[in-house]
Amino acid sequence: MAKRSAPEVNAGSMADIAFLLLIFFLVTTTIEVDSGINSKLPPDIPPPDVKIKQKNIFTVEISKDNQLLVEENLMKMKDLKAAAIAFIDNGGGQGDAACSYCRGAKDPASSDNPTKAIVSIQNKRGTSYETFITAYDQLASAYSELRNRLAQQLYNRSFDEMDKSYNDTKSSEFKSEKLKAKIDNIKDKYPRIISKAEPK
Repeated sequence: MAKRSAPEVNAGSMADIAFLLLIFFLVTTTIEVDSGINSKLPPDIPPPDVKIKQKNIFTVEISKDNQLLVEENLMKMKDLKAAAIAFIDNGGGQGDAACSYCRGAKDPASSDNPTKAIVSIQNKRGTSYETFITAYDQLASAYSELRNRLAQQLYNRSFDEMDKSYNDTKSSEFKSEKLKAKIDNIKDKYPRIISKAEPK
């Protein structure tokens, strides 16, 4: 009696199936990407020679031990936002540099005007990423608070609400020129000038 040969499994289509599965997983899988800090780079043109008074610069240094040195004084992270607001909104200028909408202490030794105030943040190479981001966020939120306050005073609504309505496609004010003029007015009065200095 002749031996029956075992039927062979046709494996020709297995490679096609594996390839289709690979494509399926590549297309459907999302890879989480760290977006980092959203900031606008300066234009690639040499800056004009502008003399900046030292009193208009608010220096924030972060040590390798993650300690804050603000204006050469140790400060806790929770106090950074209030110190930045006091500096930016000081309004100590006279004449052309005077600020009519500032509610600060009008200290002549501090910043003249929010348009002239520069916040400089610098870190050491050993500074943790988390500490730097937290400090930067505190400084950015100081500007947000000042913009919201002025928008409420001038237009009876917050700056964040105006910005959201301007960018919301479902809003009746989406890309409205009238709303953009109001937003630009607030931004001009409180321009966010945060300088990230080279790490030491």
